[in-house]
Amino acid sequence: ARDLINTPSLTKDPEWMAARARETADRSGLDVRVWDEKALGDEDFGAILGVGQGSSRPPRLVQLGYTPENPTAHVVLVGKGITFDTGGLSLKPNDNMKLMKTDMSGAAIVLAVLSALASVGASVRVTGLLALAENAFSGDATRIGDVLTTYTGRTVEVLNSDAEGRLVLADAMGYASTRLDPDVLVDVATLTGAAKLALGTGIGALYSTDDTVAAQIEAAGAESG
Repeated sequence: ARDLINTPSLTKDPEWMAARARETADRSGLDVRVWDEKALGDEDFGAILGVGQGSSRPPRLVQLGYTPENPTAHVVLVGKGITFDTGGLSLKPNDNMKLMKTDMSGAAIVLAVLSALASVGASVRVTGLLALAENAFSGDATRIGDVLTTYTGRTVEVLNSDAEGRLVLADAMGYASTRLDPDVLVDVATLTGAAKLALGTGIGALYSTDDTVAAQIEAAGAESG
């Protein structure tokens, strides 16, 4: 995960990340499916396309699947995969842009988790979704005030193009909730600088609609350092 996160964005675009996912699937015996920009359009992933349309390097959605014998539950993990984030037309200052090769950390973590499941003998079925796009500044970029239609049909008015992470997650999580029938749905994302302002750099922000799941994630975090 760290190697993927630290790869410069000159190399790391959405298709490059999809290729790493294919390699991981081959090594770890995972099912894999990749949506290119045409497939994303055909299946109405309007938010991922809206975020990625300003870049010459088109977006991707990757699905990875791990299925053990007699799985006890189905967990879906969704990772934010913005391979570089200029902020779009809501352009970031340079100081805020310097580390934006890391804005795909969530997708890197989900890919790393999927790669390890077989080796630890995980008993649950796990599906990983990597929502991959480059948020670029160009004449084709989503304008402020544009309205995007997400996978589930919910519409979103874009008032800040630097709030792109929640858009790619909306499409991936919408797909997960309507098509994959998960028992648990967890997303991992470098979602907002407000979390760092509130909590500093040593604490991760955790939000949940289920206190039991939140406690399990917190306990796993403490156990793993």
